[in-house]
Amino acid sequence: MARPTFLIAAAQMTSSPDRARNLETAVRLIEEAADLGARLVGLPENFSYMGPQEGLLEGAETLDGPTLGVIREVARRRAVYVIAGSIAEKVADPKKTANTSALIADDGTLVAAYRKVHLFDVNIPDGARYAESEVVAAGDQAIIAPTALGRIGLSICYDLRFPELYRKLAGFGAAILSIPSAFTLFTGKDHWEVLLRARAIENLAYVVAPAQVGTHSAKRQTFGNAMVIDPWGVVLARCPDGEGVCVAPFNRTRLEQVRQELPALKHRKL
Repeated sequence: MARPTFLIAAAQMTSSPDRARNLETAVRLIEEAADLGARLVGLPENFSYMGPQEGLLEGAETLDGPTLGVIREVARRRAVYVIAGSIAEKVADPKKTANTSALIADDGTLVAAYRKVHLFDVNIPDGARYAESEVVAAGDQAIIAPTALGRIGLSICYDLRFPELYRKLAGFGAAILSIPSAFTLFTGKDHWEVLLRARAIENLAYVVAPAQVGTHSAKRQTFGNAMVIDPWGVVLARCPDGEGVCVAPFNRTRLEQVRQELPALKHRKL
């Protein structure tokens, strides 16, 4: 039986090329969220490294590598579920990695891993160019994770613009949609909250959206505004500027009430 109520935390970080500092910050924020009573804590995309693309390849790890090892240990010690935003995971192609989000259980075990399907290859009008596919191999599976907290659907950042992925996760019974991100400042100011609330409303699910914030390099600024959203599209909690966590309640009775009063998921015609 899934837990009826618990607290969800979304973390906000300004990650850099300094892996040791990033991991130290991630652990601190998990601890902070646990101190506030959270049972599920989300870290942002690229929480362990934000820097030149070549650095992704140099620091790529397996799922049983040292970075997730540290996260698994703090999850076990504090008895919390952790969405380890994303790391650069080693793949067979030596010239690429996977952008992988890992869900860690409250006993430190790996529950599920999702490899980002939609890669960010975009020329932003502010002059920045992003070519994620040059160093990242795309995933090809939608991942739902059954847990003691309920079913959690995994995704990463740019996936947010592709509603069909979330519809599939809803079809798998997702109660919570995880969207760890490093949304650009240019797009985030206009699109981030609108899209997050749309995904919650469309799929009648809670959304946890950890985020990167601030200046990472001369050419990389992220929007922040990590948040937790309820199935009606209400923003329950939002991080202010800077690193930190925001916490909000998951209420299964509320989830079921919204789905009963507005049974849109039952009315789909595919």
